[in-house]
This record gives sequence, C-alpha cells and structure tokens, in this order.
Amino acid sequence: MTNRQLYLAAYDISCNRRLRKALTVLRGFASGGQKSVFECFLTPAEKAQLLAEMGLVIDPVEDRFILLRLAGAKHIRTLGKAMPPQDGSFFYVG
Repeated sequence: MTNRQLYLAAYDISCNRRLRKALTVLRGFASGGQKSVFECFLTPAEKAQLLAEMGLVIDPVEDRFILLRLAGAKHIRTLGKAMPPQDGSFFYVG
C-alpha cells in the first residue's frame, strides 16, 4: 500500500481561462471538493506532480494556490448534505 497523506488544496484565480485549467488539474488529484477547495490523498510523487502542474497554470502575481497537509486526520465526518467518500482505497474509517 502506498503512503498517502491528506492535503487540502485551495485556489483563488482571477482569469476564467486559468480557473478552468486549474479546476481540471485539481479534479485529476482530488477525492472530493467544493468550489475552489479540494481534499487530496497524495503520495509524495503525486504531490510533486500536482505542484508542477499548478505551477504551469497559475500566474504567481495575480493568482493564489495553497496546498496544506492535514495532520492527524483519523476520522472523516460530514455535516449537512455532504456525501461520505466513495473510493474506499484512499480512506480509512475506524
């Protein structure tokens, strides 16, 4: 089994063209998300690839992108109408 870490990826992009490209890139790595914030379970290689691809999309002067590692994420909780994760290979529930 690969060593995956839970990350939170978020962006604020001013240009609609770059916004669509960033959304496409993040959907390729995300396991869930909403608007401009996504949960990503990444290996170190996937993290490097995500950062490289986002670096090609964003304009560092006008746009913002952040990737935060969430430590200690042992339990996944949902509130309201949120849906629990569907891909069991990336999640530990216990």
